[in-house]
Amino acid sequence: MTTQTSEPTADTAAREAIASAARTLDVEHEGLGQLKAALAADMAQPFARAVAALVAARGRVIVTGIGKSGHVGVKIAATLASTGTPSFFVHATEASHGDLGMVTADDAIIALSWSGETVELGNVIMYSRRFRVPLIAITSKATSALGSQSDVVLELPKAREACPHGLAPTTSTTMQLALGDALAVAMLEAKGFSAHDFKVFHPGGKLGATLKYVRDLMHPGEAMPLVPPDMIMADALLVMTRKTFGCVGVIDAGGKLDGMITDGDLRRHMAGGLLQMRAGDIMTRTPDTLTPTTLASSALEHFNTRKRTQMFVVEGGLPIGILHVHDLLRAGVV
Repeated sequence: MTTQTSEPTADTAAREAIASAARTLDVEHEGLGQLKAALAADMAQPFARAVAALVAARGRVIVTGIGKSGHVGVKIAATLASTGTPSFFVHATEASHGDLGMVTADDAIIALSWSGETVELGNVIMYSRRFRVPLIAITSKATSALGSQSDVVLELPKAREACPHGLAPTTSTTMQLALGDALAVAMLEAKGFSAHDFKVFHPGGKLGATLKYVRDLMHPGEAMPLVPPDMIMADALLVMTRKTFGCVGVIDAGGKLDGMITDGDLRRHMAGGLLQMRAGDIMTRTPDTLTPTTLASSALEHFNTRKRTQMFVVEGGLPIGILHVHDLLRAGVV
């Protein structure tokens, strides 16, 4: 008599995969908790020294490593570069074959190696010592070859890997990546790098659109629907229709924005001889406005929170443009 074993069902396989993912995240979360605890204790002073050394570098921050640590290093270098710190990655092996020429005495080096005994880092270490290039180690062993030769050692906790065999770098690389982010953000804050500065380094894509200014997207000059307060609404409505923004701004004798008329104002006065009324009689005074230096992302938030679809852009009380929420959406600000 033969015993038949049933194949696992799709539902069972899905549950097992989800349970595996949850275990991985739990283990890596545990590792990040240990890293946070280390930053509050033994790593506190080394981390502060590392930030100071990197900020003080007159050249660039060179990130190096090999294997999985090297891949993490590429991301750290990219994050540093996009947050105001000139940086690039040098592969540890290629460094021994000419790429050390990319490193100058004005630079600083971040070297990643979990064991600290990565043979390929040997020439980078010797080069940094010969030319007195500040060397910051991210490793799990301060007494390793890398750690013992570095100016600053950021010693990672020896957390267990999420890999059930304890072999594939998982928790270790997550901690390396998180520590790299922590360095980048600390340097960003130390340098006073603002959201406005991001625009220089992120001109493209969704982030580039978000970091545009209102002045980059607004409709200036003759595009603005503007009328004086004594204009009768029959004429003001023609201006509103011709300019297609669904509103008109009302300006005083000095050209300053005194009020705004929208579809809502029209509906509220439909029964009172609207066409013969004056613009100044039905306008909403002190309307919501934007400044030309408002970031597009902030402008979208203003539109959403104030439930507006168009706003005038004002500088010194004078309307210099008008912005419709559709302008933000077309630019990719979401």
